[in-house]
Parts: sequence; C-alpha cells; structure tokens
Amino acid sequence: MMKKNKKIAVLIPCYNEAKTIKKVVEDYKKALPEADIYVYDNNSSDHTDEIARKAGAIVKYEYRQGKGNVIRSMFKDIDADCYLMIDGDDTYPAENAKEMCDLILDKKADMVIGDRLSSTYFTENKRPFHNFGNRLVRGLINFLFESDVRDIMTGYRAFSYEFVKTFPVLSKGFEIETEMTIHALDKNFLLKEVKVGYRDRPAGSVSKLNTYRDGFRVLKTIGRLFKEYKPTIFFSLLSLLFLIISFAFGIPVFAEYFKTGLVPRYPTLIFSGFMLMIAIILFACGLILEVVVKKHRQLFELMLINTKRGDE
Repeated sequence: MMKKNKKIAVLIPCYNEAKTIKKVVEDYKKALPEADIYVYDNNSSDHTDEIARKAGAIVKYEYRQGKGNVIRSMFKDIDADCYLMIDGDDTYPAENAKEMCDLILDKKADMVIGDRLSSTYFTENKRPFHNFGNRLVRGLINFLFESDVRDIMTGYRAFSYEFVKTFPVLSKGFEIETEMTIHALDKNFLLKEVKVGYRDRPAGSVSKLNTYRDGFRVLKTIGRLFKEYKPTIFFSLLSLLFLIISFAFGIPVFAEYFKTGLVPRYPTLIFSGFMLMIAIILFACGLILEVVVKKHRQLFELMLINTKRGDE
C-alpha cells in the first residue's frame, strides 16, 4: 500500500517529445494520482513544454544539453520520499509504477530497476545494434562488478531519497543509467528489479540515442568507473600486461646471456627493464588507490547516515 503523507515525484526528462508527452503525463497521473509529475525540458523546439504543461505537469527547464545534465538538475532541485524516473517517449507502460514506488516507500529497495530485457524489449525494439549493445553492457558490468543485474540501461527506475541525494552525477548524456547502476552496486544500495513491458516508439517519434557515439560513451564510462571503484584489479591487469611485455623482450636476452655470457642487445634489455618498472609502478598505484577508495567508502557511509528526509 502507498504510504500516506509520502511525496512521490515522477521525473520525465524530455527533448522534442511533442508526439508522446501528453499521453505519458496523463498515463502516470492516472497510475499515481498522488504524485507530482515533473517534466524537464532540455531545449526542445517542438513545444514539448507547452503540451506537458497543458496535460498537468510541472514544467522546468535545463539548458545544458544531455540527459545526464537533466538528471543532475532533477536530483538537486526536487525533494521527495520516492522518485520515479521515466522517459518521455511512451515506451514504458505505467502499470508497473505503483509496484515500483511501493518497494521504495516500504524501504525494501533504494533503487528499483524496470527490467525491459526480460519481457518484450528484444521483440519490440527494431534496432538490432541496440539489442547487441544492451547484452554487451549487461554482460560486461555483471562480470566486472560480480553482479546479476538483468537490465543495466533502462530509463525506468525508482529511487529512494537517500540514493538521489548521495548520487554524484558525472555523466552528461545517455550513459547516466550505466553510472547509476554501477554506483548502486559499488555502494551496496539495495536493488530490486521489476519486470516491465516495453513498446517501441510510436510512428513519427524519433530516438535521440546515437547508437555508435552513445555506445562508445557507455563503454568509456564503464572503464572509467571500473578504474575508480576497483583500482587494484584495474591497475593489476595493466601491470600484468606490461610485465608480459617485459618478459617477452627480456627472457631471450637473458637466455642468450646464460648461454654465451654476452649481452649483444642492450637496447632490448633496457626496454625490458623500463617495461618492468612501469609494471611495478602501476601495481603500486593500484594498492595506493585502493586505500583511497576504502577511505572514501567509509566517508560515504557516514554521509549516508546523515542523509534523511526532514520529516522522517
């Protein structure tokens, strides 16, 4: 059951969604009549803001282009007990909204992920590279972070106040969902997944996601966060690479030395030595940064304890 006197905020980032935003706002007003519907317009040129306002949404503006920038403003500006984030393209049915919000309000989750990939996504989505990209990102993150999240990049999520107010938004674009998931896994937030339906965009509605550009950004974000959250493993792998190079060039030189007593290839020996030094330095960097990361986690936990809604 929904808790009385608890504020729910539905967050809809939008860029040129005039064809769908009216239906999206109306659907979620019906599904969550007690919620405030916020539409953040991101420089739309098709009167998305006017249509959303007439449909009953609270319209705000973010002039820095990119979904990550919009989410940053939303999380900073709005205080609520539960946040439900959806896209403005009418691809996510509203039927699961109440269930997702209940999990947050009942303190059973800090982030609820609307799992498209276990339902109709692969049959509804008409862009094969998007299907491949979702599988690749899911497999990569689950392997690197030892998790079992079924849908990494979904835009349908619910959050607790504590998650929203302690999440440092660094991404500017569509890689924001990947960053959210990795942050939740690293900081040991309680995650739940709810299987949700998915329908492709209606005719005339155009996706703002660039398959190759945004796909590269997502992979780059995964690499950056893996380095920041698991530095020992990241730098140990780099160290191992340079160690292999050092041995590959150095072993033949030493083999020849033990055989003949001569070192005819000094440049190769010097190169091997430099590779070995780099390997040692990288490994040491990983150990030092691991201490920094653990200290940061301790400080984060203390900050989390003090991050509570004023009416709790």
